[in-house]
Amino acid sequence: MILKLLYYIFIILFFLLSLPLGLIITMSIALTSGFPVIFRQKRTGKDGKTFTMYKFRTMMPNAEAQKTKYVHLNVAGAPAFKIPDDPRYTPIGRFLSHTGLDELPQLFNVLKGEMSLIGPRPLPVSEAAKLKSWQKEREKIRPGIISPWILNGYHKNTFDDWMTSDIEYTRNKSLKTDINIGVKTIRFLFGLLINEII
Repeated sequence: MILKLLYYIFIILFFLLSLPLGLIITMSIALTSGFPVIFRQKRTGKDGKTFTMYKFRTMMPNAEAQKTKYVHLNVAGAPAFKIPDDPRYTPIGRFLSHTGLDELPQLFNVLKGEMSLIGPRPLPVSEAAKLKSWQKEREKIRPGIISPWILNGYHKNTFDDWMTSDIEYTRNKSLKTDINIGVKTIRFLFGLLINEII
């Protein structure tokens, strides 16, 4: 109970501290590609429940409608869709996406109890519906902003590898594991940030 309380106090403080940065990102998106600034999408969470996930918009407003045009560039493997240098990115979208700053609004999802800081990334409803039965085990816990999969060379492995990584995390989730992943993620994202700036 105490750990849970401390966890939410930490999330609230983190959320408040991120507001100035969020304001800068909001203004940058609005000035370079207009509105909306926030991208909303239905995702599948714990126990298969659907929720609305928030993130800063990194792509042009009609990006979803253009998926079929770029399906040949997908590196994630069906049913997921991921293009490292997606041509649909806005002027600052690539930077936000590659540094993970676009995920900051998901702190609101965490405060609502729909997500955790660390856990399997929530899949869009259309992709989650195509999961094999064994892959659905990843839905036994709340999805996270930070995924262990990112640290496992996610862009180099198959979709089944991704699901296997998520399930392994689901089965072995612990405070120690989450702290370890959190520290590694900070180092990983800091390295990405430096590379993007340089």
